[in-house]
Amino acid sequence: MRTFLKTNITIENICDGFVYNEHEGRGLFGLGGSLTIQPEYQRNYIYADGKKDVAVIESILKGYPLGLMYFVKASDKRYEVLDGQQRITSIGRFVTNKLAVKHEGMEQNFDSLPATLQKQILKYQLTIYECEGEEHEIKAWFKTINISGIPLNNQEFNNAIYSGPFVTLAKEEFSNSKNSNIQKWSSYVSGSANRQDYLECALDWVSNGKIDSYMAQHRWDKNITELKKYFNSVIDWVTTVFTDVESEMRGLEWGRLYETYKKKPYNPKKVSEKVKELFADDYVKSRKGIFEFILGGCKDTKLLEIRVFDEPTKKATYAKQTTAAEKKGVSNCPLCAVGHESNKKRIWKLAEMDADHVTAWTKGGATDRNNCELLCRTHNRAKGNS
Repeated sequence: MRTFLKTNITIENICDGFVYNEHEGRGLFGLGGSLTIQPEYQRNYIYADGKKDVAVIESILKGYPLGLMYFVKASDKRYEVLDGQQRITSIGRFVTNKLAVKHEGMEQNFDSLPATLQKQILKYQLTIYECEGEEHEIKAWFKTINISGIPLNNQEFNNAIYSGPFVTLAKEEFSNSKNSNIQKWSSYVSGSANRQDYLECALDWVSNGKIDSYMAQHRWDKNITELKKYFNSVIDWVTTVFTDVESEMRGLEWGRLYETYKKKPYNPKKVSEKVKELFADDYVKSRKGIFEFILGGCKDTKLLEIRVFDEPTKKATYAKQTTAAEKKGVSNCPLCAVGHESNKKRIWKLAEMDADHVTAWTKGGATDRNNCELLCRTHNRAKGNS
């Protein structure tokens, strides 16, 4: 930063021309339109939770200082908020009656307050540092001053670093909680539009995890056609293969699964039946793994974390197998006993053996005492996960 200038501005002046746009991702303005409250590199407004926004107003009512705020001088007559966007937006929402707070035991908006208190609020002074510098300096400073409070997440940082027409368009599409598609997307994507989670997911899918490189490459693009097309292709594929929406679908690596399995044919009706069957199976511990298990041809049971035999079952089975083996003079591992190696007559300790299904779980075998056998670890691992 080349210059810093400290100044005080009243709430009345800063809220002049303030219009709260419900469509997140678009700029908010103040100071008669000369102040951009939400420039491209800023995160969305996230204080609207009835706690943090209210706390800002309560601090003003009590005369407490709100802390320093930083404006960037964009031109001779225009400024951008570098730090303080959340506080200023909360103030603007209150002054324009979009936010109510409890005062003297009652919920009140700005217009319902006594005229003397309204005047007191409007004359409240905010301490501002006006900063001037090159773009890279502004963004470096933006990172520095955003290390306290609610930290910026990775995507919010990336939006700041690669701000431009691409980020503006991408935020309008994926960071706008009023987008009617959000409800559909939320079945498959975790997080919040306000915190850029949907945008981050879309970028992750299209870039195969190389978000920074992709954003740098497309920073000045004036369209997001590829990003939207790829994201919608993944969502459409998921909804075609899996016709039933399950809560466990949310947050799965659908981008990776799409690239791995998109060329394989699936019968949605049979897929649906298999999902229901596995969801009803008490032995399946990981329901999130069901979808990739089915996509992969129902082979990798590790994805399901099939419930293992409990210790009493293991001990009872070990005692039974060992007693029978000692009477016959063979190993208590059934596979060692029929083999030709040196362990043909070896009696293994319980700690040296693993419990396994006699009839594989994938073939309908239950995880109970009647379907349990103990194998030495070498043979159990050679047999594979069944």
